[in-house]
Amino acid sequence: MNAATLRALARAAAATTVLLTVAACTDTSPASPRATSSARQQTPTAQAHTTPSDRNTAMDIRVTLNGRPADATFNDSPAARDFAELLPLTLDLEDFHQTERVADLPRRLTTSGAPEPAAPKAGDLAYYAPWGNLALFYRDGPSASADLLILGHIDADTDRLAGADRITIETAP
Repeated sequence: MNAATLRALARAAAATTVLLTVAACTDTSPASPRATSSARQQTPTAQAHTTPSDRNTAMDIRVTLNGRPADATFNDSPAARDFAELLPLTLDLEDFHQTERVADLPRRLTTSGAPEPAAPKAGDLAYYAPWGNLALFYRDGPSASADLLILGHIDADTDRLAGADRITIETAP
């Protein structure tokens, strides 16, 4: 896919998220079967892909760690959408502070419209703005930082994340 198609997909995902949010908020009375039904349908998905720091997912991505696939998603932040424009991307990872695997990106990402800082969790894919690099956390990070933008999450066990020497990230078909 080219960059224009990825941008269009990201915009469509963002618009869908907004429409679903508006629809869910318009009628929340218990007498409304539609409100109750849609809340039940959305809750499991939201719980499966988000954390208390409100990392709502907007784009499925395909990730391989050392050649083995892993489930992953990007959130709907401007930085994640900007990162998606770089895909497909293969990076060599190095250990950093026995907490994360890091790699330099081909260019810096946007930091405008960044969400509230959140402490990274194991499996989080993040962008560290001061250095312009990608970070894959295999342990929970120490604290929230405005310089660290969470881009998404990879569902893999910590041993696999910690041993990742190479990551390939592509848009999901």
